[in-house]
Amino acid sequence: MAASEYKYLDRIDSPDDLRRLTPEELPRYCDELRHFIVSQLAANPGHLGSSLGVVELTAALHYVFDTPDDKIIWDVGHQAYAHKIITGRRDRFCTNRKFGGLSGFPKMSESPYDAFGTGHSSTSISAALGIATAAALRGEKRQVVAVIGDGALTGGLAFEGLNNAGAANTDLLVILNDNRMAIDPNVGALKEYLLSISTSKRYNLFKTKTWTRLEGAPRLRRLIQKVGGALKQGLLQQSNLFESLRFRYFGPVDGHDTAQLVRVLGDLRHIPGPKLLHVLTVKGKGYRPAEEHQQIWHAPGAFNPETGERIVRRDGHRPPLYQDVFGETILELALADERIAGITPAMPTGCSLNRMMERLPERCFDVGIAEGHAVTFSAGLAAAGMIPFCNIYSSFMQRAYDNVIHDVALQGLDVVMCLDRAGLVGEDGPTHHGVFDIAYMRSVPGLTVSSPMDEVELRNLMYTASLGRGSFVIRYPRGAGTTPDWKRPFEEIAVGSSRLLCDGEDAAVLTLGPVGGDAAAAVARIRAEGLSVAHVDMRFVKPLDEARLHDIGKRFDRIVTVEDGTVRGGMGSAVLEFMNRHGYAVRIDMLGIPDRFVPHGTQAQLRRMCGIDEQGIYEALATCKRNKQE
Repeated sequence: MAASEYKYLDRIDSPDDLRRLTPEELPRYCDELRHFIVSQLAANPGHLGSSLGVVELTAALHYVFDTPDDKIIWDVGHQAYAHKIITGRRDRFCTNRKFGGLSGFPKMSESPYDAFGTGHSSTSISAALGIATAAALRGEKRQVVAVIGDGALTGGLAFEGLNNAGAANTDLLVILNDNRMAIDPNVGALKEYLLSISTSKRYNLFKTKTWTRLEGAPRLRRLIQKVGGALKQGLLQQSNLFESLRFRYFGPVDGHDTAQLVRVLGDLRHIPGPKLLHVLTVKGKGYRPAEEHQQIWHAPGAFNPETGERIVRRDGHRPPLYQDVFGETILELALADERIAGITPAMPTGCSLNRMMERLPERCFDVGIAEGHAVTFSAGLAAAGMIPFCNIYSSFMQRAYDNVIHDVALQGLDVVMCLDRAGLVGEDGPTHHGVFDIAYMRSVPGLTVSSPMDEVELRNLMYTASLGRGSFVIRYPRGAGTTPDWKRPFEEIAVGSSRLLCDGEDAAVLTLGPVGGDAAAAVARIRAEGLSVAHVDMRFVKPLDEARLHDIGKRFDRIVTVEDGTVRGGMGSAVLEFMNRHGYAVRIDMLGIPDRFVPHGTQAQLRRMCGIDEQGIYEALATCKRNKQE
């Protein structure tokens, strides 16, 4: 389908426009909407598979419900592209995930149709319950819908919301978008339970025939709904989990049948109390490459929309991703030490733990979207003598902070917490930037908190932590490093030690993590202009290299600290506290993430904005040079 063949898409700029279509016209509109998403994401990459899978569901929701007065909360926001296009953002969709453009996730400040911001998973039911409760308190007649994926339903917060909503008997509709995939295939007992519901031939055949025959008997239909729980229990030979939580369960229904969706959603509008509609969808629906390779096409990057060929840069001399270094190194360590185990909350491919899973599946654990459980499960492994490497994205580790304190650090257990995607992650934006971990981890007693400047350092920090050095945090960024020949023999790093990369007399630059590479380039520039600058790679923010800091405090009156975390409570703050505590009269300029939420954009754009790229560090050093000359 060419853009010139659109019959409906260019006419639909709001849900009101959509409702002017007849139900028979909706499938054609959905085909056009799906084609538009594919063509847009081919050139401007984003989350493809999830959004293709909910095109019909999204159209049906806006067709039936009176949005934005009725509220739809998307969980997680990977599903929301069709929603954004329907709700007046089609002309701006080409700016999706670009600096200054549309957010890749629902964002309340972006549109009144975005009822709640959802960048992390499992939040929709709790948020929807709050919105529905507020409406009830005000006497407002408002429908509230939470659309949650089966992957997001593995998060404990989702069940807390279900439990509360069922007990409160709140008027709320939860739609379970069941495509049996998160970013990677779903895991756990819940997956098998949902599969048993959706594949019970006896129950679904009985339900379909009965429901069809009762089209003209709405009262009898309602009676069947009331006794539905007993029927399900008898036919499925088990109770219904959702009805046990006092939700009225409906489904499963075909999530790509617009006529059925419109009919069912229209019926559910008039049924009070907590309800759950189980919708079966196909991730990547309607685009063959995305259907056949769902993991790759979750976020495939640029591609040719006609052929499905992904546009991948091929460069044999390109440094590996930090994620690949982690994946290969943990496998190498685990092959040499049977105590080592790998744990991830639903991100084995994203963090490259899948490599160890292929070779040592018995020592790799994907626990689902359950970060707190991942940490405490790791603590249990460590308590029994294992050396678990728990890999969680930095921004997602925020959800497990209590578990880190109570279950790991307080007990001094040998858990290695690898914080992937630390720092500014780029186009996913403020919900995903891993900029708070330095501050929130360094305040916890007993933790070692480190960050490698390059891939070799990451490898050696992992080796050091594997030797049983207590509760150990290693943070590293998203993307490629700088060292193609990173695979070298392991070397233990003394905990709390730094590296002097070059010495000087006029000022000292202290860096933590990969920003040290940009700092090294800036230092070289300013040294060529006559300013004698020392550069120290701190490596550890806890414990600090106190011997090094004493030397710097005695020799320099000007220090610049650089980190890719928040300056409030970060490495710069730690250095400032040390200098103040020991009475050193030193001026310290702290470069890092400012005290505000950083928007989405490329990593290079965001580092420039925050002043932690080569140019920003050079400008800070140029100020030191001017002050010296004055």
